[in-house]
Amino acid sequence: MPNVEIYDTTLRDGTQGEGISFSAKDKVKIALKLDALGFHYVEGGYPGSNPKDLQFFDLIKEHKLKNARVTAFGSTRRPGVEAAGDENLRQLVRAGTAVATIFGKTWDFHVKYALQTTLEENLRMIRETVAYLKQQGQEVFYDAEHFFDGYAANSAYALATLRAARDGGAARIILCDTNGGRMPDEIHRVVSDVAREIDVPLGIHCHNDCELAVANSLMAVKAGVVQVQGTINGYGERCGNANLISIIPSLAFKYRVESIPEKSLVELTELSRFVSELANMHPMSNQPYVGGSAFAHKGGVHVSALLKNPQTYEHIEPERVGNRRRVLISELSGVSNLLYKYQELDLGLGIEKEDNKKLLQELKELENQGYQFEGAEGSFELRLRKAFHGYVEPFSLENLKILIEMRDGTVYSEAIIKMNVNGRVVHTAAEGNGPVNALDNALRKALEESYPQVEKMQLSDYKVRVLDEKDGTEAVVRVLVETGDGHCAWGTVGVSSNIIEASWQALVDSIAYGLLRLENQDEDEAGPGAITGVFRGKC
Repeated sequence: MPNVEIYDTTLRDGTQGEGISFSAKDKVKIALKLDALGFHYVEGGYPGSNPKDLQFFDLIKEHKLKNARVTAFGSTRRPGVEAAGDENLRQLVRAGTAVATIFGKTWDFHVKYALQTTLEENLRMIRETVAYLKQQGQEVFYDAEHFFDGYAANSAYALATLRAARDGGAARIILCDTNGGRMPDEIHRVVSDVAREIDVPLGIHCHNDCELAVANSLMAVKAGVVQVQGTINGYGERCGNANLISIIPSLAFKYRVESIPEKSLVELTELSRFVSELANMHPMSNQPYVGGSAFAHKGGVHVSALLKNPQTYEHIEPERVGNRRRVLISELSGVSNLLYKYQELDLGLGIEKEDNKKLLQELKELENQGYQFEGAEGSFELRLRKAFHGYVEPFSLENLKILIEMRDGTVYSEAIIKMNVNGRVVHTAAEGNGPVNALDNALRKALEESYPQVEKMQLSDYKVRVLDEKDGTEAVVRVLVETGDGHCAWGTVGVSSNIIEASWQALVDSIAYGLLRLENQDEDEAGPGAITGVFRGKC
């Protein structure tokens, strides 16, 4: 199969997804990132629909792209209006892109009821719009909207619309599964039929309403399309668009088809998270290839096999897409999970088998009590180091008191804390927006003189889960804390029937683990105030 062009429409189709919005500057950042990775086309938006997209097209002109060609999106002229007099087309020309992508109606049902015009007029609209934009010096791609539905209803007319685009001078004709309801075998059959009838290079544009957009796109490639359209992380209207983050490595590793340069594949995980950050969306943990769980292993049997050969339970090496392997500790774990963690953290393997079993049993009992180490690998590593590597926390609690006062309708919280920090007793207090915030502030205040690194650590997430709701306010709760320092993030956990105690456990682990990570020095070299133990974990 020939190489495949990657056409990204995150900045237009992706923003139609619920809860997703990019500023014009955000769009520029994403476009530059896609260009650096070798994407062929970046669709910037619909200049006829809103001022923000026009602003993007003005801003992107200030940058010289190396690989990607920016495209502007629009529709065919309106019924009964000359192309040169159509305001949306004028805005499309004003965007000043080398490529314009036009969508038009393929399904006779849409022509009659959505456009409310004749089948013959729709053909003229397609042909004349493509020809007009080509006369303005733009290369024109034609998106055949609802093509597969239209082909199923009236194949002769659907093909006639493609011929109209061809006759107007379209450089690419893209077949769209706009409703996302078609099956992979049908996509392959129809694309193969069209390729025999239409002598213009074809593309594919799929939506994910049956969760088949990636599969349908790959089937279209097998049938001969030269361009795949989609979005980063599959963002898009309703159930989303075809996910390019899955399609690109599948083309490379499964079909041996090049799209973006091979050297860029290792950047896919970072790209996925970069776009999700700008979209203000949580990264999908179970997303194929790049998700945090994509190469996470939990079952003891699986991990035992991984230790012998990772190919036993991984379809590719995670590093090939910039991801990493993770082994989780839970009630499903076996001794192999611990052995893998020893290797990963470089803690050494000279541990007796019975000690392994004892620690594993203790961890499983903690999980039974409500601890969850899957999202709290910081707490898990600290337990490993305490058990087998001589790690001692650099501080310990002697006394803690929390005062909560309601005055004039406002609640005031204060934490008074007495701690032993490297053999020195520190007695301090701090207020906060609630008892947990006061607790966090007092802990940091007590440590900041001995460990100024604490200032770099910021609480980024705090979750409380009631483990047995029927116990009401007496129920055991699990507190999960995520902390970051701008370079790395780590999770810690605490469990208790008292939410303050559970929060304290998680907060103490978060600071202790952060100090261990930041110090990163050998136990033999530790001086006054240094942390004993060597950090070799991963972010």
